[in-house]
Amino acid sequence: MATVAVDAMGGDNAPMEIVHGGIDAAANGHEVVFVGDEAQLAPILEAAGVGIPVVHASEAIGMSDDPALAIREKRDASISVAARLVKTGDADAVVSAGSTGAALTAAVFTLGRLKGVSRPAIASYFPSGSVVLDMGANLSCRARDLAQFAVMGAALARTHDGLDRVTVGLLNIGSEPGKGRVLEREAHDLMGALPGIDFIGNVEGTDLAQAKANVIVCDGYTGNIMLKTAEGTARLVFNLFLEAVAVPDYTEAVQTLAPALMQLRERLNPERAGGAHLLGVKGVVVVTHGSSTRLSISTAVATAADAVAGGLPDLIAAGLAESAGVL
Repeated sequence: MATVAVDAMGGDNAPMEIVHGGIDAAANGHEVVFVGDEAQLAPILEAAGVGIPVVHASEAIGMSDDPALAIREKRDASISVAARLVKTGDADAVVSAGSTGAALTAAVFTLGRLKGVSRPAIASYFPSGSVVLDMGANLSCRARDLAQFAVMGAALARTHDGLDRVTVGLLNIGSEPGKGRVLEREAHDLMGALPGIDFIGNVEGTDLAQAKANVIVCDGYTGNIMLKTAEGTARLVFNLFLEAVAVPDYTEAVQTLAPALMQLRERLNPERAGGAHLLGVKGVVVVTHGSSTRLSISTAVATAADAVAGGLPDLIAAGLAESAGVL
């Protein structure tokens, strides 16, 4: 069984919500070890009546800290200690709700990149079921980077969805070949030559909601804006619907539909997304929103354990090796 190191000091709601999320994950059968200030974590665990192990880390990295500088200066930061546990084999994966930049830097510096990876990427699932990457790790990309993202995203889809053949689309301003910037045009040609994936060409923003491809690739600047816009739009539409039906004439109908509405709300809840994978490093690293609650942490632990069981880093390495002639 995979052991997941949870960065208990990362995130706006640390350590209380993070610890309770890890406790929930442990109750669901996952092996968890907390990393953080033992003096703060021990009372929470004692109050909950559980005996989950704690690895002490005397420092933490805040959201406003410069990630690279903080990783160098705070050698005993919780995210760094968690990454070292994976490096030494004392844990199999890391989950953090702290600074994504710090998690990325710690993973690259401590675990290292997989052979052939120029830039790790952040991958997450869109509510439609498509894997989308990059979601913000790389604001500026080359065509070769996007092609590598396609390979890494395909490995993720195989790991979590059990797919043998993965369809991949390139997010662009039009579906026709030749659309977009130089970046997208060059990436289109590279991705079309990749073995082991079914490249369907360009896809547009409207295709995200239709799961037109198992994996959708874009640069991190585009992906991060797209993800946050989608999350905000989902909340807006749901709230507008509730406002529209909040009249006496619809009371009985709303009561009848309440279970279905709650199911829809949960499906759109980012807390249930299971976090986002940091792909391209020698280990499994899952990052979640800084405002994560215990639900988000517990689902992220399950996601990380599933990726370990599926051999995600090895699948990525195999895909990159197969594509070496193109990349």
